[in-house]
Amino acid sequence: MMRFWNVRHNADAIFATFLLITVLALCVLVPLLWPIDPLRGTLTATFKPPLSVIAGEFHPLGTDQLGRDLLARLGLGTAISLSIVVAASAISVLLGTTLGMIAGYHRGWFDIIIMRAVDVQLAIPFILLILLIVAVIGPSMGNLVVVLGVTGWAVFARVARAKTLEIRELEYIDVSRSIGLSDMVIIFRHILPNIVGPITVLMTLDLPRLIILEASVGFLGLGVQPPTPTLGNLIGEGRSFILLANWLVLYPGLVIGALVIGCNLIGDWLVRRADSRNV
Repeated sequence: MMRFWNVRHNADAIFATFLLITVLALCVLVPLLWPIDPLRGTLTATFKPPLSVIAGEFHPLGTDQLGRDLLARLGLGTAISLSIVVAASAISVLLGTTLGMIAGYHRGWFDIIIMRAVDVQLAIPFILLILLIVAVIGPSMGNLVVVLGVTGWAVFARVARAKTLEIRELEYIDVSRSIGLSDMVIIFRHILPNIVGPITVLMTLDLPRLIILEASVGFLGLGVQPPTPTLGNLIGEGRSFILLANWLVLYPGLVIGALVIGCNLIGDWLVRRADSRNV
């Protein structure tokens, strides 16, 4: 296990770890330690560039159109966006993995229904489906978490079903049935531990998709509503002033880019490590 997580000799993994730790430090330390209120604006301090000092307050990333400190808003916005993404990913993993294991183990009509639902889900563009649902039920943090989670379960269900179909034919599963263990015990005690690895790799590769989707919904004004910041609505608010204050878009965009690149690199590294262990 320790060898599996050893990243000392992999430049991509080291770079990805650095990016993710930097973003995590931003979203944890800034809301806790930075003294400026992210929602408090000063109209005399609008559009101040990075490294400005106004009324004794230092603004390392500048201020926005209402004179609010961009570093404070970026830290809080990153924390909120990551909370939404992590919660939505947890819903997708739990729902998809559970349905996929049950479908693969029992087969029959339940398997047919789940797989047809997966086909329908994957045939509809995620962003269009999410925008439609959010527009109908209304924009809020809770609604966005549920929508992102429910619309992302299909890929996990497909992978969980494929691995379950493979594992259910092994001898120790037959022995478990012969000694009287129930189907649910077999699924969650003997099958689930064997698919945690592939599901973890898939989750890592799926996180960039959720990050982009959450930012896109926020950018269009259908996510968390201002004045509460998220990475998406920070860019959405700043796009109207991009020629006057490009830092309003630059820094949230850099955070989104760091998250996406970091998760993709970690996911690719996990895939290569898993493949090398199977050779």
